[in-house]
Amino acid sequence: MAELIAYFSRGDENYVSGMLKNLTVGNTEVAAELLRELTQADMFKIEPVQGYSPNYNECIAQAQADQKMDARPKLKAYPRNLENYDTIYLGYPNYWGTMPMAVFTFLEHFDFGGKVIRPFCTHEGSGMGRSEQDIRRLCPGAVVGKGLPIYGSKAGKSGSALEKWYRE
Repeated sequence: MAELIAYFSRGDENYVSGMLKNLTVGNTEVAAELLRELTQADMFKIEPVQGYSPNYNECIAQAQADQKMDARPKLKAYPRNLENYDTIYLGYPNYWGTMPMAVFTFLEHFDFGGKVIRPFCTHEGSGMGRSEQDIRRLCPGAVVGKGLPIYGSKAGKSGSALEKWYRE
């Protein structure tokens, strides 16, 4: 069976190593690309129709408001189906202790029964938060593996950590 890397990532202004930096490519996408080199898995970027602000402070305010409203933002697209995939690597940044709400939308769109979900999360100190529990709640019948927290500022150098996690 095939594997899929589904991820949410945001470039623009980000908090990196204690300061704001403009990123051409988001940290989660950097990690997803490194994982793809290891796995040769297909890739799918989770993108909301209405993106977050390029300004970091506005973005985090929007993300927090989405979470408080338990929003399910519309996505630009979905994979046609997940039938051919037995393992889904799910990547996202930690937004307020869990995944961005667009990832919730993605997970609720499909039946993950019998699938293996292996989450990885970029962060700047908050780790996986409660995202693994949220995935288990949203995807009953899926096997949710131990997640890999990756410091966003070190995403480009996370290849060995990704490889160790992938091999486990």
